[in-house]
Amino acid sequence: MSRIPALAPESLPPALQALLATRPAYNVYRVLAHAPTVLPGFLQMAGALLTQGELDPQLRELVVLRVGAHCRSAYEIHQHLRLARHVGVSEARIDKALRLDGPAAASTLEDRLLAFTDQVVLQVKADAALFGALQAELSPRALVELLMTIGTYMMVSRVLENLEVEIERDGVDIAGRYGAQADGR
Repeated sequence: MSRIPALAPESLPPALQALLATRPAYNVYRVLAHAPTVLPGFLQMAGALLTQGELDPQLRELVVLRVGAHCRSAYEIHQHLRLARHVGVSEARIDKALRLDGPAAASTLEDRLLAFTDQVVLQVKADAALFGALQAELSPRALVELLMTIGTYMMVSRVLENLEVEIERDGVDIAGRYGAQADGR
């Protein structure tokens, strides 16, 4: 059970009810509604990272899963496993992102993104060689969005874990959301 209750949408002011109606019915949003002045900005930022970012959605989801694994956030992993599968990430790639048993090899862009995520989460600042390698492959916009994604999901994971937000066990529909077609493309 969550350390603080998830708020019922009908108990919220009309503007927050309308805002939450645009999102899947996740407990994280209902708990974050306890911070009504922060929730709109958070949803705008997280939504932009999920739907308007330059980073490929599959790569983004692998990065989010890696952050969730580092933070040991069962809720974050649960939700983004669903989203990763929805955007077409294979189970082998998901498993690689969740495996923290050593540094990621840096032979592909995906591997470099996972290694970069490891360094940002664990060391705060990535080393110059890895940053330079990504800088050669990604635009400045994509690099900033990558760092914002890592930081956002570190924050969310910490909130989720400290508040012990309950994982939804129902089939919340995500079709047509987060920049993916219903068939996962």
